[in-house]
Amino acid sequence: MIEHSQIRVPFASISGKRVEADFTGGTVTSDGGALLLHAVDSQMGVITRMISAMRDRRHPSYIDHTMLDLVKQRVFQIACGYEDAVDCDELRHDPAIKAACGRLPLSGSDLASQSTMTRLENDVRRSDLYRLAQAFVDGFIASYKHAPEYIILDIDDTDDATHGAQQYSLFNAYYNEHCFMPLHIYEGQSGKLITTILRPGRTMKGEQVVSILKRVVKRLRASWPNVSIFVRADSKFSSPEFQDFCEDSEDIYYAIGQGANSKLKEFGQLPMEQALDLDRHSSEPVRLFSSFMYQAGTWRRPRRIIYKAEVTQGKANPRFLVTNLESSQAEFIYDRIYCARGRMEGFIKDHKTFLHSDRTSCHKFEANQFRLFLHSAAYVLLHALRTQGFKGTAWANAQFNTIQIRFLKIGARVVEKTRKIHFHFPTSYPLKDVLILASKRPQTAFQ
Repeated sequence: MIEHSQIRVPFASISGKRVEADFTGGTVTSDGGALLLHAVDSQMGVITRMISAMRDRRHPSYIDHTMLDLVKQRVFQIACGYEDAVDCDELRHDPAIKAACGRLPLSGSDLASQSTMTRLENDVRRSDLYRLAQAFVDGFIASYKHAPEYIILDIDDTDDATHGAQQYSLFNAYYNEHCFMPLHIYEGQSGKLITTILRPGRTMKGEQVVSILKRVVKRLRASWPNVSIFVRADSKFSSPEFQDFCEDSEDIYYAIGQGANSKLKEFGQLPMEQALDLDRHSSEPVRLFSSFMYQAGTWRRPRRIIYKAEVTQGKANPRFLVTNLESSQAEFIYDRIYCARGRMEGFIKDHKTFLHSDRTSCHKFEANQFRLFLHSAAYVLLHALRTQGFKGTAWANAQFNTIQIRFLKIGARVVEKTRKIHFHFPTSYPLKDVLILASKRPQTAFQ
């Protein structure tokens, strides 16, 4: 194996001089912004809350790294863009990651290797995972100073492709691949993560969705007994069980997509004919809204259907949704309430695409669920950094990959003295003012 000190990387000459690079920089990090993650977690207690939900079953005689150290290391690495456990083998020496985990960057002992991290993933039990799911809900509740008047629960799943012998990996005909279908629940206004549940690769049945929703609502109501809850989801979540649960619970409202059938199309025929007629004389899309009461054969009662008859250049695009909102106008419910759930696509993109939470390649289903929770913890930290640390700046709505590139991937020379630790960032770093602002945010900014 070639030692790093022997590696030479040639580059194009500059002013007639040969240019070479090596990997002997020593006490230099490329992830100096990890200190921001340490500050946010210290104030929010995200990882401490996770640890309190887990049991350490290791024999004390064989422990070099505490559970807190291991989870911190893994979550901070994920947040910095290192989603694979194998990255631990090199990053365990990184001074910024070590400092973020509470160790001295140079003289402190190194962090855990990939093999230790893999053992942690495979030691997690179902009972731990159940408590971890509750811990994320508790963390969401703790993120508010006062009980909100109402919250919006946006629910959706996403395909997580599998490529091996993972437990509960199933073939999904819609996505034409073997996959998991993890369920994501966010607060629709703020984008705060409530919880994520790994699911086999098939669409969930109504009673399965309700079983999860019941636990979440029970946890929320234990702290906020008077909060009104609004639930939004697309048509694959529409079921009698889902609707009955919301209607049987106090102060739970819903607006969910509803799949079309011949009876619904018959109800919407007249508005669609009107829209088609108007489209012949318009260069813009035509949209007409109506609402009517409808009862499917499996429903216990009639429910309000919102219907959008849309025509664009002669092409019909009908949409239905079902709701228990009685007084609001149909167009307002569709445009201002239901369609606003489109923001959730961005939340899932931050979680899945930019934090790579689809790296669920373990064989054991429990290990993959734990991985999903680790990525969820990284989401919570980056979301708080974005919305609170960068509040009032141009970066308050930046995507996670932008935050990683601009604020976490900062080169720094690290000097450890008797009484001080210095991180020397580049003098030419262009966002120093924003970084200073984020580092000085008071503790209450992250609540």
